[in-house]
Amino acid sequence: MKAETLQDLYLEQLKDLYDAENQLIKALPKMAKAASSPELRNAFEEHLEQTKEHAQRIETIFEGMGEKAKGQKCKAMEGLVKEGSEVIEEDMGRGREGRCSYRRGPAG
Repeated sequence: MKAETLQDLYLEQLKDLYDAENQLIKALPKMAKAASSPELRNAFEEHLEQTKEHAQRIETIFEGMGEKAKGQKCKAMEGLVKEGSEVIEEDMGRGREGRCSYRRGPAG
């Protein structure tokens, strides 16, 4: 869909954002399950609740515009989710008992 007006562009971006939030809603429980620590698991679970709220807010915006709440594939989020899944699979392959060990800073 080519945006011809600012409203078209806004709606296009809203659909992209809605899809991104919904992809994240599906991915975060898997990430929480694979977390290596209770703190990380709790962070993923908290982020999931916040993301659900974001999706609900976007639905409210769609409703206010008289539009159906539907997503348009967000390729950026799709790539991020895929990368997260690959990290989980790599950790499982390293014998970390399926536990994701996300770290801050350089790996060492």
